[in-house]
Amino acid sequence: MDTSSLDYELPPDLIAQVPVEPRDASRLLVYRMASGAIEHRMFRELPDVLGSELAVVNDTRVVPARLRLRRESGGAVEVLLVERVSENGTWEALVRPTRRLRPGDELGPVRLREPRGSGRWLVEVRGAPGGEMPLPPYIHEPLADPTRYQTVFGEVEGSAAAPTAGLHFTPELLDALDPVRVTLHVGLDTFRPVTAETLEEHELHGERYSVDAASWERIAAAERVLAVGTTTVRVLETVVRTGELAGRTTLFVTPGFVFRRVDAVLTNFHLPRSTLLALVMAFAGVDVVREIYRVAIAERYRFYSFGDAMVVL
Repeated sequence: MDTSSLDYELPPDLIAQVPVEPRDASRLLVYRMASGAIEHRMFRELPDVLGSELAVVNDTRVVPARLRLRRESGGAVEVLLVERVSENGTWEALVRPTRRLRPGDELGPVRLREPRGSGRWLVEVRGAPGGEMPLPPYIHEPLADPTRYQTVFGEVEGSAAAPTAGLHFTPELLDALDPVRVTLHVGLDTFRPVTAETLEEHELHGERYSVDAASWERIAAAERVLAVGTTTVRVLETVVRTGELAGRTTLFVTPGFVFRRVDAVLTNFHLPRSTLLALVMAFAGVDVVREIYRVAIAERYRFYSFGDAMVVL
């Protein structure tokens, strides 16, 4: 598939810079696949929109992973922790500027161990990461409350980015839906733009996931399953194919993919040329998603991490 199919024009003022209050006051575009109908609702109405779907959420928590440090010479260095490699404080990280840095360099609580190319390093971190929330680069407003880049159900720390479809949930809405929880620690590769000419040339490096046996029993037995977020889609479709309840997934969902356990998808509006947009197009259809986005822009929905949501049923 040509990656130009993932392009669309978005007015910059539709990129949400701050989250709405309360969380469930965001808007919800509903697309019904059987009829092709589009509805404009509020996120708090999600229980009324759903039918028999069992909701499944990703309970990962974001690490305060952006560390602003200095070299001994005084030069500024930013270390972005991407994935915990071991429990003894070893992480894979993006470090910039990376030139002139050498293995063994000490940057405050961070020690550089091994370069891995393209600005990636294996690093050791003393103590718990105490940095800033790793907000995406398109968000320019400071985040007054760091918990707003966490879901209310996040429990397992390990992500470099939030599973943003879950940011709309309040505790009350969560109680109303009684979702099942799975875990996938979101890595930056999920959000890395597709720069190759075709999707087939793009490679995902993988992310860690886990599902407990009791949760998978509920998921497997459900009449219909609603995946909250693209990360949840990847967990469910990985487990149903491999039978492995924990591991790493490199599953790349693109148009033509056959979904075996996901019957509905709740997600935010994604960046052009992203693997996330490719996944939504795989589920709903390329032309359908392009039309949904055209309508969302015309109706001035808010886009990206702190933006509004859509659900495809």
